[in-house]
Amino acid sequence: MKRFPGLHRLSVLLFLPLAMLLTPSCSAAGGKTMVWDFEKSPEGSVPQGWRTAATNAKSLPVWRVIKRADAPSGSHVLAMLQPAVKGGLFGIGSVFNICYYPALSLKDPVISVKFRSVSGEEDRGGGIMWRVKNSGTYYVARFNPLEDNFRIYYVKEGKRVKIASAKVSLKPDRWHSMKIVQKGERFTCYLDGKPLLSGRDGHIEGAGGVGLWTKADAVTFFDDFMVKRAEEKE
Repeated sequence: MKRFPGLHRLSVLLFLPLAMLLTPSCSAAGGKTMVWDFEKSPEGSVPQGWRTAATNAKSLPVWRVIKRADAPSGSHVLAMLQPAVKGGLFGIGSVFNICYYPALSLKDPVISVKFRSVSGEEDRGGGIMWRVKNSGTYYVARFNPLEDNFRIYYVKEGKRVKIASAKVSLKPDRWHSMKIVQKGERFTCYLDGKPLLSGRDGHIEGAGGVGLWTKADAVTFFDDFMVKRAEEKE
């Protein structure tokens, strides 16, 4: 019988769990929880499988993995370094800089991240995206230290609509944590472990990708991006 070198290896790869094949910047716990600490992503790169895009802009923002001595874990973080404000279609305030992972499509996720607000005059800070359909349609929860508020929005075809807001003050230039839990139409959003936003909304239905978001000229660093299904134990 004729043997074909590499055929056995190919058959093994075809049956490996998806979580083992997604990206070297990500690890999986039992194939269920995905964690990106960006340590295996080369400095100066965009993590494998992630897409950069902008809402309401023709140009693209610059997202890169960089080294930081103050990184929450390891030495690498994902940074939004240069916003797409030059390509803004409706002014700087309408530009949203996004970096998302479309391959992991979930309807009811639990997502957490550590973030550090670095600079920005029009806006500062950023947050988490989920149920991402494309660059113009998704949910986002974000913190802005210039306004001292934590908010959740839905974005449809580039138009952002506020769902809920909480007044909160956090020191910028320090690492903080954010988490969202979505189950059906119900959501709960946490900042530094405190549940500050909760309610119901059904504007963005079904499964979608996950990712990170900043507005206008906000430069923000992110680390330890974790995603799992909401039905799993937290």
